[in-house]
Order: sequence, then structure tokens, then C-alpha cells
Amino acid sequence: MDFSSASASEKQIIFFWTQREACRTLRGVTSIMVMQGRELDGADISLIRRLLGEHPEWGRSRLSVELCHRWDWRNAQGRIKDMAARTLLLKLERAGHILLPPRRSPSPNGKRNRIVPVVDHATGSISGTLRDLQPLSVNIVAPGAADLRLFNALLANYHYLGHRNTVGENIRYLVRDRLDRPVACLLFGSAAWKCAERDNFIGWEPATRQRRLQWLTNNTRFLILPWVVIPHLASHVLGIVSRRIRADWQAKYGHPVQALETFVDRDRFKGTCYRAANWLRLGETRGRTRNDRDHRIHAAVKDVYIHPLVTNFRGGLCSPAFTVTEGRAG
Repeated sequence: MDFSSASASEKQIIFFWTQREACRTLRGVTSIMVMQGRELDGADISLIRRLLGEHPEWGRSRLSVELCHRWDWRNAQGRIKDMAARTLLLKLERAGHILLPPRRSPSPNGKRNRIVPVVDHATGSISGTLRDLQPLSVNIVAPGAADLRLFNALLANYHYLGHRNTVGENIRYLVRDRLDRPVACLLFGSAAWKCAERDNFIGWEPATRQRRLQWLTNNTRFLILPWVVIPHLASHVLGIVSRRIRADWQAKYGHPVQALETFVDRDRFKGTCYRAANWLRLGETRGRTRNDRDHRIHAAVKDVYIHPLVTNFRGGLCSPAFTVTEGRAG
């Protein structure tokens, strides 16, 4: 069909269908889905179905690795994105496009989320002024590091949301004072899939958001330990992390992040430390969860905050021509 010769009503139908990115055919044209930041068409789904049919002995992990190699799907450091491929397969199955083989063993994530080993740590009162604690050390907690068990235990015991195993790109920070005493924990992970206030502020259309979501990270946990009472410590820590996280992300994943986001439970917190650290309050959520397909699940309303890390952060999050080296910290 020649789009230029289409009627106004036909153009409206085609545009609506394209925006929804449904995986079906309209007037003989197949749309392209975007999942996990990757474009998929009918040929890709046919490949997955063929591999499932030809190799019934394969498990889900083996299938995800094979797809990564066939698609040359790798991160910026050259490692195959097998975890992203596994999530993509699960989404395709939930949408009814494929049928995966049964799991060969229970997912380890559930066990890791339920069982957090106890780690001995001091809980003596820490008070005074910020100067009394300085210099602070802010260290990345890497997988397998000695501090990982302590970091997880602190979140599990003292954060109101507890500890949860992270999936996808993430960075953990453990903050200690000049006497090497832990005072704070921060966890950054995958950005929220959708948020109307944030998406409007950035200028994201759905397709662009799907492709660029990894250039935004969510501060999913921020904990000042309950026995630490130091004015301005929280905003000071946020400032330190915001000045280094872009380089840290580049070193770990081969690409930087352009901005930070977080969601503050307004019934519990005022968000004062985020505002003091120059985060922007964009509005509030609508009291729904990501699984609320029928508008029946009521969740706490949260304030939406964002913190740009570069001057032209919208260029990095929206423009296809933008390169990750552009922009300077703002």
C-alpha cells in the first residue's frame, strides 16, 4: 500500500498499529517488536520455533546462548547477553508466540531472595557532623566480593523493602566513614519499564524508550543505617555517587548512563535528600504496579525523581545519532 495515497482513516489505523508494535499482520505488512532493546520480526520468531523443534533436548539456557551467538547479541564489552535472551524468551512465551521447555531446576532467584545470611556488624550509635565522618569511602560491591554478604544483610535487615536479587545491569555501593564503619548502601538497577511523568519529561516515544532504557538507571535502594544520625549525610552521598556512576557504568558495562531515576514512597519519606542533591521531582505515580493489567492492584503512590548526569541528556536518551561520548556532566 502506498502510504502517501492512503485516506486519513487508513493512515490513522496504520499509525495506531505501528505505535502499539503488535506482532501481527495488517494488510500484509508484519510489524517489528522490540524486546530487551532488540528488534524482532517474524523471521526471528520462526528461528526460535525451529530451534525448539530441532533440539528438544535443549534447556532454556542452552537456547538463549545459541540465540546470542546467531544474532551476535553482545554487550559493549563483547560478552553475550544470555540473561537478556532468557528474559526475551520468557516474554515471548507469555505473549503466546512460543512454548519453552519445562524448567530443569527451580529458579535460584527465589531462594536467594528469601535466604540472606546473617553477617555480624557493629550497631553502635554514630552521630555528630558530616565533617566528623570524612573522608568517606564509596566502594563498588562486586559479585563475589567480601562486602557482598554484608551489603545484602544490611538491606535485608534495615531497608523497608528488604533485599532482592538483582537482574540485569546494576551497581552496588557500600559507603564507609573514616573509621571504616559502614554508614550507607545504594543499589542501582534496571529503570522502570514505563512511567508517564518520566517519559513525557524525557520526550520518549515507546519505541525509543525500549531501545534506550539501558541508558537510564533506577536507584532502587538507598539506606542510611538507622544508628547513623548525621545531618546532610544522605544528600552528600547522593552527590558523590552521581559524580562517579557514569564512569563506573562505563567501566562495568561498556556504556555510560545519561540520567538517574528513583521513586519515593510519599507516605514514608519527603524526598528531602534527593531535592538537596539537585534531583528533579517530576510528579507522582498513579498507584499501580507493572502487573496491573486490569487496573485492580493498588500500590503506594510514589514521587518520581530524575537526575540528569550530562548537559544534553535528552540527546543521549532520544536521538538515534547521539553518541555516548557526547555531553559533559552538568
